[in-house]
Amino acid sequence: MSMNWITLRVRDLEASLHFYNRILGLPIERRFESSGKQIVMLGLEGQPKIELIQGSDPALKPECGVSVGFEVESLDEAMESLKSQGIPVARGPIAPNPHLRFFYILDPDGFEVQLAEHN
Repeated sequence: MSMNWITLRVRDLEASLHFYNRILGLPIERRFESSGKQIVMLGLEGQPKIELIQGSDPALKPECGVSVGFEVESLDEAMESLKSQGIPVARGPIAPNPHLRFFYILDPDGFEVQLAEHN
């Protein structure tokens, strides 16, 4: 068994698409409509995808404890890049052990996105 995607129901599809595609750099795999809802699949070939579905109210509230995590090569470079784009660090950086550091930012709907560096 392997993971296919994580679905996020978002209020503003274009704002979320800008965040995940332009700011975080996830490529758009496809964009389509189903049952009257706009859907975008983002991610790299062979890896789990982020599925954004336009909706009036997210099915999960940001405080539900769910976060989406990504691996980065350099945590410091990621923090600088996001800062230059006006994206503040919500929590961190945190180093729970000598081999892992991470921090959190918030997507347009307030969901936590973790960026982590393993070494």
